[in-house]
Amino acid sequence: MARLLPTQTDATVERSDTPAVLSLDDEATRDVIEALSSETAYEIFRLLNETPATPSRIADRLDQSIQNVHYHLENLEAAGVIEVTDTCYSEKGREMSVFVVSEDPTLLFLGTEDDRPGLKRAFKSFASLLGPPSILLAAGEAISRFVTPE
Repeated sequence: MARLLPTQTDATVERSDTPAVLSLDDEATRDVIEALSSETAYEIFRLLNETPATPSRIADRLDQSIQNVHYHLENLEAAGVIEVTDTCYSEKGREMSVFVVSEDPTLLFLGTEDDRPGLKRAFKSFASLLGPPSILLAAGEAISRFVTPE
C-alpha cells in the first residue's frame, strides 16, 4: 500500500519578490532572532534554503535526533521563516510534512521604524552598485513598496 503513496516531493524552494522588512521595534523580529539563535536551527534553515526536506531527512543530513529537529522546526515555523509546502509518505506509510523556507524572504535591519527612510537611501545606494538601470528600477520599486510607511 505504501508504494501507492508519494514517497518523494516535487516541491522546490521558491522566493517571492516581496520581502518582509523587520526592525528592532517589530514584534516578529525577536521571534525570528530567537528561532535562528541555536546552531541546529540555523543549520536547518540553511538546509531548507537549498532544498525542501522532511524532518527525517533533515535529521539524517545534520546527524540530529528527530525530536530535536521537530523542536527547531516548530520554532522556525512559528517565527514565520519556514512553512510546510507538501506532504509525502515514508516507506511504512507514515505521513511526513515537507518543509521549505517561507516564500517571502525577510530583511532584518538593526534600526527602528523611524530609521526606515535611511534604510531606503542605503538600499538605493547599494542597488546602484549592482548594475543596469533595470535592476535599479526593480530594486527602487521593491524598496518603495516595502520600506515606505503606509
